[in-house]
Amino acid sequence: MASKKILLVEDNEVNMRLVKLTLKNQDYDFIEASNGEDAIDLAEEQRPHLIILDIQLPKMDGYEVARTLKNTESLKHIPIIGLTAHAMKGDEERVLNAGCDAYVSKPLDTNQFRGLVKSFLSKKI
Repeated sequence: MASKKILLVEDNEVNMRLVKLTLKNQDYDFIEASNGEDAIDLAEEQRPHLIILDIQLPKMDGYEVARTLKNTESLKHIPIIGLTAHAMKGDEERVLNAGCDAYVSKPLDTNQFRGLVKSFLSKKI
């Protein structure tokens, strides 16, 4: 079976490595972006199967990235998992309202996160 492409959008190198380490030993190819503008360009260019999107990003935040992707006809079907260190009341709702298909707060619960990624990638797009 072909590898699944994941666009990982994270401006913190430690968090980027943590996500990749959490998902290692899976058949995933990672495409990396460290800001929102690059994320949109890479999504259009690479057509990933899943986008893992940090909400706190330079240039363009994750909310705006998610809204842009979901308003782009050719990209709106790609599931987006929004990652945020914000776990306050209303944050999950804001992330989902922006267009993310799921919300995960940091620090990651690695087993739960792995399962969530796998469930999105096992769906037929």
